[in-house]
Amino acid sequence: MTHLRTMMIEELVRRNYSESTRECYIRAVEEFAVYFKCPPDRLGLEHIRIFQAHLFTDRKLSPNTVNQHLAALRFFFVKTLRRHWNTADTPYPKREKRLPKVLSPDDVALLIDSAVIPFHRMILMTLYATGVRRAELAHLRVSDIDSKRMVVRIQGGKGLKDREVILSKVLLEALREHWKRYQPKEWLFPGGRWHTSSKPITPKVAWQACQQAAKRCGLERKVHPHVLRHAFATHLLDADTDLRTIQLLLGHSSLEQTARYLHVSKRHLSAAVSPLDSLTLSNKTPNLETPARI
Repeated sequence: MTHLRTMMIEELVRRNYSESTRECYIRAVEEFAVYFKCPPDRLGLEHIRIFQAHLFTDRKLSPNTVNQHLAALRFFFVKTLRRHWNTADTPYPKREKRLPKVLSPDDVALLIDSAVIPFHRMILMTLYATGVRRAELAHLRVSDIDSKRMVVRIQGGKGLKDREVILSKVLLEALREHWKRYQPKEWLFPGGRWHTSSKPITPKVAWQACQQAAKRCGLERKVHPHVLRHAFATHLLDADTDLRTIQLLLGHSSLEQTARYLHVSKRHLSAAVSPLDSLTLSNKTPNLETPARI
């Protein structure tokens, strides 16, 4: 481990950044250094502008992903190297606001039933039943399952915030079978080939579970753990759950983040009636063969 890498990790830890954010920031700075084949502390704003253009034109990354790289570089130069950073010289691209991709309940059931192994099936069920992020799922402990209160405790979620989510009766029964099969001691989803490690799985395992199940059942669209989180929120909206409750379950910092699910909720979309339906139109079909006269 290089001295610069150690310094940056120490700064990230001091500021209590999550493990996933630390890994993302370190990787972004490494890519920056590799691109110029030079230690990052010898590079400057001009190199950052060139690298930003490379991310857009060569790697075809989305504005949101480019922003993430810039945030990592800004942290490295400002917090680690204590250098000045002028945002006017390296403007952040405008963020994209895309609607989430949502699976239907039938597609979710098909995906879960197509899991390659029981361990993957349990991962998919937990993702959908709780709406947790894949990093949160990877760090669930056996003690986080509270069957008396029927809740699942999420400790140190995004923004290092704790919260509780609903524990489905179906999920609880499946988790009991999971416990009998793998006998997890501390981590609900232990790592290792046979899932007997003293360490938890990595978030990548949840991604692999989704990808393999989607390929097996023939779902054409890209399916990853966050798609099940989107499905969790949207299906709750369709079941008439209020937006504030969904916000708390998802761990969103603002209601605006949660409100985007209104755009894909079947119940809310069907509640509106097109103004075309209120018009009284004749059954006459325009004669397309007659040229228009002005």
